[in-house]
Amino acid sequence: MDSRTLALLCRQYAHNKKAEDIVVLDLRKLSTVTDYFVIATGTSEPHLRAISEEITERLRQEHSIRPRAVDGTSQTAWVVLDYMDVIVHLMRPELRQRYDLEGLWRDAPRVRTRTRRTSRTKTSK
Repeated sequence: MDSRTLALLCRQYAHNKKAEDIVVLDLRKLSTVTDYFVIATGTSEPHLRAISEEITERLRQEHSIRPRAVDGTSQTAWVVLDYMDVIVHLMRPELRQRYDLEGLWRDAPRVRTRTRRTSRTKTSK
C-alpha cells in the first residue's frame, strides 16, 4: 500500500471515532523521516484510546499492517503511531495547541480529501 493511501485510511479510521480537526500533512518534499503526518484531536482519555484502537485494529485486521512503534498512551494525552511512511499524532486539544505541529510544518501541503455532495432534488409544487 502506498503511503498516501495509508495516510488517508488513518484519517478515515480516526474520523470513524469522531476525532476532531483531522489534518493530513504531506512531508515528502520536506523530510526524509516520513511521508505524511496525520494529526487529530481526541477530547478525553477514552476518546484518544478509542481513536488509537480503531486505527491500529482496522489496519491490522483489514490490511495486515502494524505500527513499527507506538509512543505515549491515552493517559499522556499524546499518542504517536509510527507506520514508517505515515506517523499518526493523536493529541488532546491543549497539547496540540502547545506543540503546534501544523505551525512547525507549515510549509507542508495539506492533503485534501474529496467530499461527496448530496444532490437536492427539486420538488414541484
